[in-house]
Amino acid sequence: MATVSPTAAAPGAAHPADVPAGERGATRVADRVVAKIAAQAAREALRDASTVRSDAHASVSVRRREGRQDFGEARVRVAVELGYPSDIGAQCGAVRRQVTQRVRELAGMSVPEVAVQVERLHAPQLERSGRGRVR
Repeated sequence: MATVSPTAAAPGAAHPADVPAGERGATRVADRVVAKIAAQAAREALRDASTVRSDAHASVSVRRREGRQDFGEARVRVAVELGYPSDIGAQCGAVRRQVTQRVRELAGMSVPEVAVQVERLHAPQLERSGRGRVR
């Protein structure tokens, strides 16, 4: 019985190292994956900055750039719920920094813009009275 080496190529086939990089194919990170990374990063930033329960979700617009070695550019829009009273500006800044860093690390994409939208504010004094959220 003959054994075949895993590195043996079919007759006439080019060795992978002989194929130019532009012809080998490409890896693409799906927009929904980037959105999940961004939402998780926003939750991480808010969990570190506050003791109040917060929620975050993200929508992402990914713009591909031809001829680049990286995975493109992601413009991220994140919607968050924050505790009130709190330093809203500082929390939004923390979300921007964390989302930028995590998308760059995990998806290999540059993030020139992170827009943070505060959807709701949670006031503990209102939660006790049953009204809960400030809109």
